[in-house]
Amino acid sequence: MTTSIAPRRENLLARMRSGQRPPWMERPGWFGQGAKAAALVLIVVMVTYPFLLALGTSLAGQKELEARGGYVLIPHHPTVQAYNVLLQGGVVTRAVLVSIAITVIGTALSLLCTVTLAYGLSRPGMMFGKSLLMLVLGTFLFAPGIIPTYLVVQQLGLLDSYASLILPVLLNVFNVIVVRAFFQGIPDELYEAARLDGAGELTILRRLVLPLSKAVIAVAGLFYAVSYWNSFFNALLFLNDSGKYPLQVILRSYVVQGETINAHALGVNVLPPSISLQMAVLIIALVPILCVYPFLQKHFAKGVLTGAVKG
Repeated sequence: MTTSIAPRRENLLARMRSGQRPPWMERPGWFGQGAKAAALVLIVVMVTYPFLLALGTSLAGQKELEARGGYVLIPHHPTVQAYNVLLQGGVVTRAVLVSIAITVIGTALSLLCTVTLAYGLSRPGMMFGKSLLMLVLGTFLFAPGIIPTYLVVQQLGLLDSYASLILPVLLNVFNVIVVRAFFQGIPDELYEAARLDGAGELTILRRLVLPLSKAVIAVAGLFYAVSYWNSFFNALLFLNDSGKYPLQVILRSYVVQGETINAHALGVNVLPPSISLQMAVLIIALVPILCVYPFLQKHFAKGVLTGAVKG
């Protein structure tokens, strides 16, 4: 067997030295390229079509919806009446503000706890570091259930407060492990040079580690932000006052459960079509994440390149 493998290895090395591609890296033919292009187009259509359908329906009027059977992809006479009704100071406006506040504050606190814990666990000389690491990893195997979590929140006096939407999910173990692994990949010579200059651990973290870790922190921050923004179950579980509900609970009420909007509570005489209001709430819930992601895309790409050139 070794005699048959050796010639193949020499042949492969010779092709690589001559600049030729290995067999598995050859450019695909026209059929392969066409299949890839068709698959990409199909994926783009599957992703964008529901969003465009919801957006078009939210901008359509009553007559156009009735003429096209309830859903409109491209409205001929678009109107923003549904958005004006929802964002003129009613339930949806308050829910949007609540979701933004919870997402911003929760993401900031989660990143602070994640970065500090990951940095401590990444340092080899930390006291009880291995025991704490095993305790953190143990939460993967023994996740708390709904009833224990509710009882803990109740005993801490956090029921019907915004803190109950942040503190129980403040740390995500997966993000901690990812950030810790990134910190461990920073060369030890940089840490030693900083200590020789008289820098303490806090200074090293703030002036050395954080500037080098923008990519992984951006990724963890996006994960936290999406989790806080899309969370609705904890609000249903811990909040009794419907006035404190975040946007996702309102979205669930209008779209999934089919609740109607009270026209008198909004101070209007005639409401837009219910399907337009539902799709408008859906678009309002999607737009913030769609607006934030492009600004973090460069950090994603930078993180990939950084991991590719590490030796």
